[in-house]
Amino acid sequence: MNLPIKFSDEILNAKDRGLPIVALESTIITHGMPYPQNLTTAIEVEEIVRRNKAVPATIAIINGEISIGMSKPQLTQLARATDARKLSRADLPLCLSIKKTGSTTVAATMICAKLADINVFATGGIGVHKNVSETMDISADLNELSKTNVSVVAAGPKAILDIPKTLEVLETLGIPVISYQNEQIPAFWSRESGYKASIQINQLHEVAAFIKYRDLIGLNGGCLITNPVPKKDEISRKIMAPIIKMAISYAEQNKISGKALTPFLLTKIFELSDGKSLETNISLIKNNAKVAAKLSVLLKT
Repeated sequence: MNLPIKFSDEILNAKDRGLPIVALESTIITHGMPYPQNLTTAIEVEEIVRRNKAVPATIAIINGEISIGMSKPQLTQLARATDARKLSRADLPLCLSIKKTGSTTVAATMICAKLADINVFATGGIGVHKNVSETMDISADLNELSKTNVSVVAAGPKAILDIPKTLEVLETLGIPVISYQNEQIPAFWSRESGYKASIQINQLHEVAAFIKYRDLIGLNGGCLITNPVPKKDEISRKIMAPIIKMAISYAEQNKISGKALTPFLLTKIFELSDGKSLETNISLIKNNAKVAAKLSVLLKT
């Protein structure tokens, strides 16, 4: 049985020339933003990666095939899709075996990126859901970071999640959390979470050196590089806290859980913030793409 993987012409060319490549997830497109902002953002994020001298590889499963790098028509089709499956480690093989289309979460993107020999990935955020002691809702993304050697650039734990428990799980799993140019771990829409970073690195070439030495001594798993949203676009914790609390209350009232929870909360927060949360979300994703592209270039030197 052959691995059902397809590289775009741009990615094949990049591999032939030994160019740095940045993986990009597709769940942001199908479940993270409404149309047409999802399509516009996906295209703009790819252009940001290119402007910073790397090659973007948006990853998704299209008709049972792992697509590494997507054309604009493919991105458009995915952005308009209403039935794309949200894929993580557990259900990725099912989508492949029954030849369906699905978008990749952080975990699934890391798996596919590793298969494609791509070692840097830009995303939005990660984390452990609130009330985890009752729900045991710990994202598979965290466990994937402990075993798959792909460095992930994110805007920290999502503020809708349990930030201290997320940091505790990451520490328990031995995943290094590097706070880039920020004393605190950022909290997605906000630059501050209230939790001081255990590892703060202010120069990107030092982050690259950290990753290289980690690989050199043979440690499994990836690094999480937390990158704060630009100051001009952030929403402070003081403003976000009551909005998030209200959105979570709506989710509990409607018994929303599992894979449906994060998309529901993001939509409700968008409504409660009069659209500001989406603007900030787009800003942080672009910022993460820029940092990831620069990091991928440094890792090639």
